Amino acid sequence: MVTAGLSGGIASGKTTVAHLFAELGATVIDADQIAREVVEPGREGLARIAACFGPEMLNGQGRLDRARLGALVFGDPGRLQELNGLLHPLIAGEIRERLARLRLAGFDGVAVVDVPLLFECGWEEMFDRTIVVYCDPDMQCLRLMRRSGLDRAQADARIAAQMPLQEKKAAADFVIDNQGAPQSLRPAVAAVYAQLVALR
Repeated sequence: MVTAGLSGGIASGKTTVAHLFAELGATVIDADQIAREVVEPGREGLARIAACFGPEMLNGQGRLDRARLGALVFGDPGRLQELNGLLHPLIAGEIRERLARLRLAGFDGVAVVDVPLLFECGWEEMFDRTIVVYCDPDMQCLRLMRRSGLDRAQADARIAAQMPLQEKKAAADFVIDNQGAPQSLRPAVAAVYAQLVALR
């Protein structure tokens, strides 16, 4: 089995690339989905949030009030760092557990883990290779504005809150350029997939 961490920036096309890897035969693990699961009722992540930020972060059904928590942490970098410190170890542990289960099951293919904050979290060592989906900042901004109905200032602010794609590109083993026509993306993903298969 060969493992690859897949990253990119907001509106760079990472989710589309993950779907293409799955179509080619890779097993894809979604870190964002894991992040949602670890804060479900009865899970350790939700207990940690309630203990750290207060029971008012839970709604009447005992579930995470995402809007309230978001309003608290996204305007306060210190609180956001605190939240990440609570949840990131749980997310990383679950990723490792899922990869271990694949190995135990005798899986001999390519496992791609979609991790938006791969480089920000320093999780590169968890994977055999890293992949970044890249497009230039102007294109990224236009796509984000079109997709989310944001104005230029809002889109720029969201992009600026992440590690620059240029830095991620420099740190990655593979770069998938997503600046061209949509039909050029599949061959680019297939080329990287072939190289990953060859590493098994």
